[in-house]
Amino acid sequence: MANHNDFGILAEDLAVEHLKENGYSILVRNFRFQKAEIDIIAEKDNLIIVVEVKARSTDAFMLPQEAVTKTKIRSIVSAANHYLEEFNRNNEVRFDIISVLPNKNKNLIIDHIKDAFQAFDAN
Repeated sequence: MANHNDFGILAEDLAVEHLKENGYSILVRNFRFQKAEIDIIAEKDNLIIVVEVKARSTDAFMLPQEAVTKTKIRSIVSAANHYLEEFNRNNEVRFDIISVLPNKNKNLIIDHIKDAFQAFDAN
């Protein structure tokens, strides 16, 4: 397995820990629908939280969350709709991004961006 894949798995594990520590229940990891994948589906306060985890070893080129394109958003929304139908869930849904970046001391820092897709027009 490539080193960047290991880093991605570590970032997802850290995101899950962060969510659990903040009162979220993890429902599913790596939910797939067609070609789309949702990294984490969680629940808190009767909301379904769909989480895209983005990690980078450096922010020299772009912040991790900047890698979430309109195409990626449409794909995640489609997969989320399928999840809701498949599991007969009628909860309100929120889309978050958790970015993971090392600081100057190489410690990984988590940035949980709630309602992250609000800034995008996915049409």
